[in-house]
Amino acid sequence: MARGFRKGSLIPIVVALVAAFAGFKYTTTTSGGEVGADRKQVMTVSAEEMVESANQSYAQIIAQAKNEGKLNTDAATTARVKKIASALIKQTGNFREDALGWDWQVNVITDSTVNAWCMAGGKIVVYTGIIDTLKLTDAQLAAVIGHEISHALREHSREQVSRSKIKSIGTAAISEAFGLNSTERGIVNFAAEALSLKYSRNQETEADNMGTELMARAGYDPNEAVKVWEKMSSLSKTSTPEFMSTHPSHESRIENLHGIAETVYPLYQKAIK
Repeated sequence: MARGFRKGSLIPIVVALVAAFAGFKYTTTTSGGEVGADRKQVMTVSAEEMVESANQSYAQIIAQAKNEGKLNTDAATTARVKKIASALIKQTGNFREDALGWDWQVNVITDSTVNAWCMAGGKIVVYTGIIDTLKLTDAQLAAVIGHEISHALREHSREQVSRSKIKSIGTAAISEAFGLNSTERGIVNFAAEALSLKYSRNQETEADNMGTELMARAGYDPNEAVKVWEKMSSLSKTSTPEFMSTHPSHESRIENLHGIAETVYPLYQKAIK
């Protein structure tokens, strides 16, 4: 007779999961800002490791774009992106003071990809595809870049790598400790995958919130962040942009952004005085 999860068997499994997390370091941002982005994060890799890896990857991407004649080919667009990014970067100290001293780099790659990103340590790339396809205004572009900067400020990549390591350690330890059969191992792995997905969506919402505050502090109307996702919603009816691949549903995102925009609007009003 195949063994199943008996009544009370979840208790030792939970205990094992807690044990798997024991000893890992926690970190928080310097400040949660007006949007309250101050939750604790479990980190199993160092910030230095992430920055070093990001620097190497960024150098390769920039070199490839340059060789292909796609790097900063439009002077006006490049200047526009760098001006907006600079205004946002000046506000990063409201979340973490050390970010003001990062080696920030901003580049534009001519490509139809509807995407933008910011690696650990402040390495930013914006693809012309997201600007042209969505016909982004300066404020809307600030919302996109602010979102990506917020991923780096909150060290979401480092957190994801850490979670992946913890998940591997945790599920292996549980399976070994309790002698789970293949079906039971599948249940544990499914639960771990679901946990990762949940946190990924939470990270995106966190980046939305922080990014909207950054743009407001930089003098860009935070209500324009809502319009970005309305445009994304229309676009995703025919395709799924890379920028949207792990993001929350449009409806919940837009609803959340309405509330965040209202919260940080006084910061915008102060910035433009």
